[in-house]
Amino acid sequence: MNFGVIVFPGSNGDHDCLHTIGETLGQPVRAIWHRETSLDGIDCVVLPGGFAYGDYLRAGAIARFSPIMAAVERFAGAGGPVLGICNGFQVLTEAGLLPGALLRNANLEFRCQWQHIRAARPDTPFTGGLVEGQVLRLPVAHGEGRYFASPEELARIEANGQVVFRYCDAAGATTEAANHNGSLNAIAGVCNERRNVVGLMPHPERGAEALLGGADGRLLFESVLARARAVAGV
Repeated sequence: MNFGVIVFPGSNGDHDCLHTIGETLGQPVRAIWHRETSLDGIDCVVLPGGFAYGDYLRAGAIARFSPIMAAVERFAGAGGPVLGICNGFQVLTEAGLLPGALLRNANLEFRCQWQHIRAARPDTPFTGGLVEGQVLRLPVAHGEGRYFASPEELARIEANGQVVFRYCDAAGATTEAANHNGSLNAIAGVCNERRNVVGLMPHPERGAEALLGGADGRLLFESVLARARAVAGV
């Protein structure tokens, strides 16, 4: 399975993604510069964390207009698996590929810590190896991670089952203390209606090896690999 990691000016999670996919999982992967216009030969697209274009205007607002994004939209429209991590999640919401928006954390602090999240949907390419309710421990590092949607949009997201992850404590409870950035309904990640595009604020690529403090993030990448093998009949 060939992975492509989109690199914007200001990306800083791209090397982590390239390492996790290429070295930890042993899969072919290449960096795709934002000025490229094709995703030929790519089977899975990852938009990494960082500060694309310095987060000027607002996080992801300028990156959304990068030349490569037209190809990402076509890829997603054709059903290709797309994963947006942190800033990549912000870019996907700005591009309209995912619902809602990411606002400044409620406490106006940049939070860099380990965080528990609970899997809500096992039917996306990146969660097929999880069970509903499974708790993962992953790092977060963001100042604009508070998930927001209008009441009408939020109700539609919930009704459609588009919430993929929620912030929780170690036991899986969605407490106020566990919702460190004040996201509506403790939402940590969502998908599109077709379920092939997933965005989340925690960093699975930074928590994919025990040496780093936890390997739960590896499960998301292994899930998409298992889905690809199943489709190919391998």
